[in-house]
Amino acid sequence: MTTVRTLRIAAGAEAVSLAVLLGNLVTTHTQSVSALIGPLHGTAYLVVIAAAAMIPAAPPGTRWRAAVPGVGGLLALRRIADRSRAGGDPRTGAM
Repeated sequence: MTTVRTLRIAAGAEAVSLAVLLGNLVTTHTQSVSALIGPLHGTAYLVVIAAAAMIPAAPPGTRWRAAVPGVGGLLALRRIADRSRAGGDPRTGAM
């Protein structure tokens, strides 16, 4: 599995788990949902940071965008996609 694909999966898991946690907070605030989804969200956040750090030729600013809690993975993927549209390698974001 490529690093960008790993980042894409972890970013999705991070965003969805944040939405579930916030939805749980404003509705029923069920402890079991928080206990199950909270560690999943934390793990996805760490995987996003690690995957962004492992991209060999990541565009400038990708790594710090990945560190933004909740949506960092999506921001990092957008940065990589913007760079690849500008003429770089779509798999790595390299120019």
